[in-house]
Amino acid sequence: MVLSKAYSSESDVSLHSTFASRYVRTSLPRFKIPENSIPKEAAYQIINDELMLDGNPRLNLASFVTTWMEPECDRLIMAAINKNYVDMDEYPVTTELQNRCVNMIAHLFNAPLGDSETAVGVGTVGSSEAIMLAGLAFKRRWQNKMKALGKPYDKPNIVTGANVQVCWEKFARYFEVELKEVKLSEGYYVMNPDKAVEMVDENTICVAAILGSTLNGEFEDVKRLNDLLLEKNAETGWDTPIHVDAASGGFIAPFLYPELEWDFRLPLVKSINVSGHKYGLVYAGIGWVIWRNKEDLPEELIFHINYLGADQPTFTLNFSKGSSQIIAQYYQLIRLGFEVCEENGIVSKTELDVQRKFTDAWRKFVANKKKTNGVCLEMVHYPFSKF
Repeated sequence: MVLSKAYSSESDVSLHSTFASRYVRTSLPRFKIPENSIPKEAAYQIINDELMLDGNPRLNLASFVTTWMEPECDRLIMAAINKNYVDMDEYPVTTELQNRCVNMIAHLFNAPLGDSETAVGVGTVGSSEAIMLAGLAFKRRWQNKMKALGKPYDKPNIVTGANVQVCWEKFARYFEVELKEVKLSEGYYVMNPDKAVEMVDENTICVAAILGSTLNGEFEDVKRLNDLLLEKNAETGWDTPIHVDAASGGFIAPFLYPELEWDFRLPLVKSINVSGHKYGLVYAGIGWVIWRNKEDLPEELIFHINYLGADQPTFTLNFSKGSSQIIAQYYQLIRLGFEVCEENGIVSKTELDVQRKFTDAWRKFVANKKKTNGVCLEMVHYPFSKF
């Protein structure tokens, strides 16, 4: 949420309700609760008129967030808008739908699901919370390891590119982890895996790779990062892992680039986050984080609550939250299926080729520098009503 400033009574400004209702004879204070009630129609009209100054969500391409869903899904959302997800005993089917979503995404990311390894995951309010949770798991595992070795555990660090989204800076500052950023270079606007591995030391809790940079949509080379880290771990005896921030690319790469190795096929990738409200095609307020194995999520971070009777294991920074976005995510996964996602991928590749030609021409025109033909995202809108 945006940090809001509280104003004094003297600075209060009134809201004029000229067009709201003939029953509203007085203006309303802007920053104080009014003394008297007003008709519901007037309250609606006042707020609706003010909201007219907001932009049109359908024209918002700035924040990479879904702004349209099918009417059938809208009805499901409205039917569940008063369901508190944390009441798992009260709403067991909603909990089951989250479990199905976690399983679908774990399969999509090629999580090992054998007897020796069992993937786990949770739904979040977005990738920012998902990254906080993943970071906490890495930090706690590193602390436990250092304690067992009798070594200091008070100076953890994390290695990222300088192009990371602000949530990584928040994690580092809020949870007292040093952020070691790999500087970008001219013509190379994502994290260089070679330089990242050079910055890894015994106190590194993980290296974070981005699948779809906020700056240009480019995918970082997770495969090379994994290979280099395997070599360094073998030389030093460390076990530095990888987290993949697939907020944007997690619902793109499996369909556009199925041969690209970036996910749990790589042994050092221990957790992946993805935003359901980006290319998961759900309204804002849903994200996911998947761990390769339940051992990658320390048990002491999981809270077991029994407020409503049964034991409910939870790992979240929040408590109460709505159920509607989880239901909407499940709707999109079963509604579109792999078939439509692949068809959209073909269209996306065509658009991406056009975008790449334009980008290459632009780079030549501006700086005449070496091109970066990396894998990246496309920023276009596709209607799904025809499917």
